[in-house]
Amino acid sequence: MDFTLITALIGIVATLSGIILGWSAKAKEAKSEVRKDAELDTALRTDMEYLKRGVDDIRIEQRSQGQRMDAMGERLTRVEESSKQAHKRIDRIEQKGE
Repeated sequence: MDFTLITALIGIVATLSGIILGWSAKAKEAKSEVRKDAELDTALRTDMEYLKRGVDDIRIEQRSQGQRMDAMGERLTRVEESSKQAHKRIDRIEQKGE
């Protein structure tokens, strides 16, 4: 065999192996990128679910606070009415005492 033919064959084999190795590396990198994107997407979804649950908890607590405020308002109204009646009785007692 001629030296130039061997050199040419080695060059062709080296070129083909370079193409194959480059292609396999690119495919591996693409898989890795897809995996990273999936992990990031999963993390974002998990965070979003956590935030949604937090917002739901806040809404429930806000509703509960509103109910407490309504109950407190009713109680305050009753206390004001009771104190008004008590003041009227006190005024009548004071008028009798004069």
